[in-house]
Amino acid sequence: MGITFVPIVVMMLYSFNNAPTSRITFAWNGFTTYWYRNLTQVNGLTHAFLISLEVAILSSLISVIVGTPVALALGRFRFWGRGPINAIVFADIAAPAIVVGAASLSFFLSINLNTGLLTILIAHVAFNIAYVVVVVRARLSGMDSAIEDAARDLGANAWTTFTKVTLPLIWPGLLAAFLLAFAMSVDDYVITSFIAGSTVTFPLFVYGAAKVGLPPQVLCFGTLIFLVGLIVALANGALNRHQFARATTEDSLAAPTQPVVPS
Repeated sequence: MGITFVPIVVMMLYSFNNAPTSRITFAWNGFTTYWYRNLTQVNGLTHAFLISLEVAILSSLISVIVGTPVALALGRFRFWGRGPINAIVFADIAAPAIVVGAASLSFFLSINLNTGLLTILIAHVAFNIAYVVVVVRARLSGMDSAIEDAARDLGANAWTTFTKVTLPLIWPGLLAAFLLAFAMSVDDYVITSFIAGSTVTFPLFVYGAAKVGLPPQVLCFGTLIFLVGLIVALANGALNRHQFARATTEDSLAAPTQPVVPS
């Protein structure tokens, strides 16, 4: 497991390297924060990064909004068509990226939709929904449905039960699903390269710049993305532990005590 962090550590380390040619080099030339202080110096890099952030945030939000009801339906109910929907979700995850990219391009061309920012957003939502469904269903599988039944027995309607009981309980799963979808969107190159048109995202910029030498600012942006994601993930883990500790404390307080019988 530890070896997977080696590229990340190298990226973070060399983002502080004083590269004399303004291109990434693995010859250490001294420590500097110059590249962080000049993130916007490279023409087109900041714009590509902002485009990737915009697409990632929007596609992740839409995927969570659409995928959560699907996960609830698949995890809580038995209905006609449940099997095919499960198969579609699995196929969406298992399909090779190059197949998804080519299929997306042919679909957009068939409906005469010009490739660009909109087609990137649609494609990212399409492949992110499946990941959201899987993550939220995993959260639902560990949740006791008796809590929802108790809310309905006490007179809560379906919407009140969802907003007051179900949503707070699955909130960590929703956040985890959002983070996964965000990471998949920011990271995607293959599918985006098919349907980007003239729009340049961060991965497309990096691939193009690699042919002539990458500027160190690329490592800076990558480090910032990693650190922000790590902080949010740690916060989500802390929230999960807090909720578990609170639920355990409430259960112990609610447990009936055995009366002491005098001898």
